[in-house]
Order: sequence, then structure tokens, then C-alpha cells
Amino acid sequence: QVQLVESGGGLVQPGGSLRLSCAASGNIFSIHVIGWYRQAPGKQRELVATITNGGTINYADSAKGRFTISRDSAKNTVYLQMNSLKPEDTAVYYCRGSDYGMIMIGSWGQGTQVTVSA
Repeated sequence: QVQLVESGGGLVQPGGSLRLSCAASGNIFSIHVIGWYRQAPGKQRELVATITNGGTINYADSAKGRFTISRDSAKNTVYLQMNSLKPEDTAVYYCRGSDYGMIMIGSWGQGTQVTVSA
């Protein structure tokens, strides 16, 4: 079993920054890639950024230039640094792992709420 727990959300003004954390535990060796996703009210969940065990990184267009995904292997934690936040970034942010067959592992956690508002 793999468990991923999100934290670090909050209320921030437009233009501000937040750093989200995704702490992994359990059978972490089954994880090939960890992705950050978000779901805004009334919208479908969307992929924001991914990072593989080998360090390959990809971003959604909405995140490019503003968000940075990184990992601390010693802490089994993946981070999402979000800068220049916009009101449209308001959403619940989730992290989820996938195995080497690109099959999602485990289930969705509670996520962490990010609210960008003046």
C-alpha cells in the first residue's frame, strides 16, 4: 500500500506564493511517477505537474513558468512551489502516484485547499 498525504495549502493573495508538500509512505518503491492534480469547484480534476523517479518533469500549460515540482528523496516528499498565483489557481490540490505501468496507485486523498483571493 502507498499513502500520499498533501499539505501546505492556504489562503493567499493574487501574486503570492505557496509550497505544497506530498509525503509518501508505505510501498514507495512501486511508485514511478508522482503527479500533482487540482480540482476547482464545478470542474474536472486536472493534471498540474509530474515528476518521475529519474527526475523527468512535465507541466500543464497553466503551470509552466509559475510552478516548480521537485522531490526530496531522503524525505520521500514531493513539493509543488507555486508562484505568481492567480484566482483561477483556486482549487483543491491532490498528489497521486503511478507505477511503472502508469497505473495509478492507491486512492485520492483529502487534498489541500488553495484559495487565491484578495
